[in-house]
Amino acid sequence: MKTFNTVNIYDLYRTNSVAGLRASHEDRIGTTIIDGEERTYKRGHTHAEYTKFLAHLLNETEDPVVLGDAVTDYMNWESTRKAFNIPSEVQAWEDCTNLNYTMQAEGSIWIYPILRNKMKIMIYSGDTDGCVPTYGTKQWIEELGWKTTQGWRPLYTDGQVSGYGQNYEGLDFFTVKGVGHMAPQWARKPVTNMMMAWIHDEPV
Repeated sequence: MKTFNTVNIYDLYRTNSVAGLRASHEDRIGTTIIDGEERTYKRGHTHAEYTKFLAHLLNETEDPVVLGDAVTDYMNWESTRKAFNIPSEVQAWEDCTNLNYTMQAEGSIWIYPILRNKMKIMIYSGDTDGCVPTYGTKQWIEELGWKTTQGWRPLYTDGQVSGYGQNYEGLDFFTVKGVGHMAPQWARKPVTNMMMAWIHDEPV
């Protein structure tokens, strides 16, 4: 399990982008000035903090890498908060590391029958996301029991397969090939083409 600590669980083909900051470092606690007052916040997250359901796979004896520290720094700049119109009384921003994955056993599946036929629904999944895997997403979509209107098929970008798609009565599901959780970041053209076609009711 020691090797698993170095895996980018959100994008299995991609390395961890930040390997310098460790959970034990004193600079894990960031400071910022908001409306003249100094505030502190926890910088970034470790795999164990963000994906608690994977804790049994992680080697807790090692000093884990912190991911997303630059994002938390950016979100706590006074200029960023001003651009987002965040009132000064709102606390400093931190990653969602206090998630309770057992709070609601059914997750968000209950909302889709409510939204069905009231609005278009697109679900997409990068196929190298190990945290929210394509197979799991496809499984809960199948559990809705909605009829397939167009079967599993390849999607193309510049003549190359860039993902797959399947349409249901009330929901359209697409995958993006070779990228993980942040599919638009790493496969900009395929995702843009897919979304624009879907928005404009063109074939995807």
